[in-house]
Amino acid sequence: MAEAIEIYDHRLGAIVSPDTALQKLANGAVHSEGPVYIHEDDSVVWSDAHGNRLLRWSLTDNVSVLREPSDYQSGNYRDLEGRLVACSSGLRAIIRREGDGEWKVLVDRYQGKRLNSPNDLVVKSDGTIWFTDPPYGITEPNQGYGGEQEQPGSYVYRFNPATGEIYPVVTDMVRPNGLAFSPDESLLYVSDTAAFNIPGGPHHIRVYDVVDSRWTKNGRVFAIIEPGQPDGLRVDEHGNVFTTSQDSVQVYSCDATPLGKILVPETCANLTFGGKERHRLFITAGHSLYAIDLQTRGVQL
Repeated sequence: MAEAIEIYDHRLGAIVSPDTALQKLANGAVHSEGPVYIHEDDSVVWSDAHGNRLLRWSLTDNVSVLREPSDYQSGNYRDLEGRLVACSSGLRAIIRREGDGEWKVLVDRYQGKRLNSPNDLVVKSDGTIWFTDPPYGITEPNQGYGGEQEQPGSYVYRFNPATGEIYPVVTDMVRPNGLAFSPDESLLYVSDTAAFNIPGGPHHIRVYDVVDSRWTKNGRVFAIIEPGQPDGLRVDEHGNVFTTSQDSVQVYSCDATPLGKILVPETCANLTFGGKERHRLFITAGHSLYAIDLQTRGVQL
């Protein structure tokens, strides 16, 4: 499947070749989300977020169901020990797959009150989990089990699984969703998808300075994304920012210059780098899983 690459800046040529083909690897999901690459067997695990399933793709086994129901799992990642950690919009928790295959709730409360519905997460090099907490699992019938919102807002949290410490690091966004660190972890990028169901709401990416690996400051708009909203985010080794949108994966330089688009025929929700050299971009979009080979490498899987 060859799809057009839209080039806005010559620097995109060092990232993706204009004649590179976008490949459709799998379909059949209700709403594909949260891909994570498993290097041990060259597979991708991703969420069928609205279908309440966790799926796996590999070249040899095609598609299989890893978990059903998945308690409306959304974003997935791997911790420093290689275990899957995930956002459960249904349980309103961060969960982790243990060595015996069982899923354990790591955290589901802040200051004694239930979280909204964790949506996406990243694991920092110090082992802490940073995650977004919009209320979609409460407000949207196909994203969770409903309930009452107990937190006063939608925040980005820093959680230390070693100590149990949790606190908000970003409190000035409407609906924080995807997130990613810069290569040196001095910056945190966070997408805001409020326009999804709030007329006139933000549809942009904000960036924050990370202070002492524990806090953020100086939040500002990095880029306004259209059509649609930004969702999943990833960053390559040069600091270029890859964001999903309604029609494509959009690519921005670290100075916020739009470099171009990787057009995808379904609405893009999330993405991750993978492959043995971290140069393959896996994209969850609509009902499907896609991949495209790049000329750059990702820093976060």
